[in-house]
Amino acid sequence: MLIEFRVRNFRSIRDEQVLSLVASSDKSLKETNTLVSGIKVAPSLLRSAVIYGPNAGGKSNLVKAIQYMRGVVVESASLMQPSQTFNAQTFRLDSVSESGNTEFEATFILEGVRYQYGFELNTQRITKEYLLVYKAFKPQQWFERHYDLIANKDIYEFSSGLKGSKSLWENATRSNSLFLSMAVQLNSSQLRPIFDWFNNMLTIFNEISPLNPQFSVDMLKQSDGKQLICDFLTAADISIADINIVTRKVPGQSLHFDLTANKTEVRSEEQEINEVQFHHETDKGKAVFGLNDESLGTQRLLFLAGPILDILNKGRTLIVDELDSSLHPLLVRRLVELFHSTLNTKGAQLIFTTHDTSLLDPELFRRDQVWFVEKDREQASSLYPLSDFSPRKNEALETGYLSGRYGALPFFKNGKM
Repeated sequence: MLIEFRVRNFRSIRDEQVLSLVASSDKSLKETNTLVSGIKVAPSLLRSAVIYGPNAGGKSNLVKAIQYMRGVVVESASLMQPSQTFNAQTFRLDSVSESGNTEFEATFILEGVRYQYGFELNTQRITKEYLLVYKAFKPQQWFERHYDLIANKDIYEFSSGLKGSKSLWENATRSNSLFLSMAVQLNSSQLRPIFDWFNNMLTIFNEISPLNPQFSVDMLKQSDGKQLICDFLTAADISIADINIVTRKVPGQSLHFDLTANKTEVRSEEQEINEVQFHHETDKGKAVFGLNDESLGTQRLLFLAGPILDILNKGRTLIVDELDSSLHPLLVRRLVELFHSTLNTKGAQLIFTTHDTSLLDPELFRRDQVWFVEKDREQASSLYPLSDFSPRKNEALETGYLSGRYGALPFFKNGKM
């Protein structure tokens, strides 16, 4: 479960911004919208968070920041080459920030233990990395690494809490790779769960990582998965009686490399393709439609169905940029309610950006679940929660937002919204 994410000096985010999923003392919707964390410092966490703001305000950059951090953790030790640089994308509208470091930190819970992991980097290297583990109230700093500019080398500090071949892992860690990632690659069983949290427990959908229909298609090939998806679409009031996957073989070509002869050969081979067929029924007849015959909303809902059902089943954290894209507001509301429902028994969380103000409903979200992003006069993005404004319990949140009470609205040159 994600507790908190921090980022500084990334794209339009200049100053440190904090997205917290720690629930406040507010008692509203406590049973449905919060979950018990098992830790004293933050006894309740939020099951979801929604982020509003104008176009180009920084909402997508917040999602990209989480995605970038995840990418460095997953790929720095295995995919980056020794001389490869980071595309750090600092805040470019002041010289100090442009040449400065980018910072990321994530705090999360695994098996009842709180972990606080973070790092800093510039285009050339990792400049700082650390891991704090809260097995008791007082944390253990399993490791800290910082770059000594004068000595031109990384300085490491380890505690007795971290076991294993620390010298081996340290010596193997390149300047452009994370110690966490390299240690896991060299079989650190203690650090593996932390790496796996980033790799497996964070799912992000945006323009960089769009929805992959194959996940839902693969689920539809299994009887249990098919039933779950059909029930999901039925609950969303999509009038589909059944869904089938038809596998066809079609002519195709493939490249074959003959290393001995040093030549490339193009061969004709049959390839399998999967076709999704939707069965519709009314009192007056039946019909079968292909995927492209369905609306974009139905297609997107189908592609979301598989990942969301898997995320709920495994207690993962889902982060979606523009969840409302091609979806009716009532469908978006239904997706949010799934994370607030009794189906969510594993502590799954949903974080998403949207422009859909109809979701600003105190019967759907608590005040600490609503966040806003906007840029200041220096074009730096700021993230802040609705709770900063102390809205009244029954305040019309949508009206308040659209009237400018909470900021984070587009403004036009004539001064009017």
